[in-house]
Amino acid sequence: MSLRERAIAEELMDADDLSPETYAAVVGDLAKVNVVTMAARPTLDFLRRATVGRRSFKLLDVGFGDGDMLRRIAHWAARRGIAAELVGVDLNPRSALAATAHPPTELPIRYSTGDYADLAGEDWDFVISSLVAHHMTHDQLIAFLRFMERESAVGWLINDLHRHGFAHFGFPILARLARWHPIVRHDGTLSIARSYRPAEWPPILAEAGVTAKVYRAFPFRLCVEHLR
Repeated sequence: MSLRERAIAEELMDADDLSPETYAAVVGDLAKVNVVTMAARPTLDFLRRATVGRRSFKLLDVGFGDGDMLRRIAHWAARRGIAAELVGVDLNPRSALAATAHPPTELPIRYSTGDYADLAGEDWDFVISSLVAHHMTHDQLIAFLRFMERESAVGWLINDLHRHGFAHFGFPILARLARWHPIVRHDGTLSIARSYRPAEWPPILAEAGVTAKVYRAFPFRLCVEHLR
């Protein structure tokens, strides 16, 4: 597969007929991928910089999947004595089933199923996403950027993959060695091919009418952020 252009093939985990049990196994293994690839680090670094002097914040995570990012944020905030109100929204109802299966249940997280646009006007300090942007069509991404810009009082972050040859050809080997679910092997490789390169973001941001910083984060993450 050439990486010169973004791939547009659909990922297997997005199939409507995927059972809740298979979906939970897939997003569970994706959470393990996130640990190995240090996926939470850019998001936590963003929040560290954005919450200087703050004792509380309200955050919306769009496309929460297994809920692992929200759980990391909840523990991160608790260690710092910051009161965090955390809400996740995901179109797939199987995500809420998978996320709520994880203890502890007393974390300040609310998982909801539906369209993020329905949560406009709820006084969000932050709107974030992880591994979601590459799933969106161009028009959906433009709308999402405008939503984040409009609805986040302090700032927003897209934490996504970097379309890079080494990552694309190396991930299947890592996935096989780690014995992750076959769908994770397939979709992880495809996700890299569907993701963006740094030079592709400025025209998208210009079309959306927003200003943001685009930067790489080790390993093979590409982030887009706006802090006010």
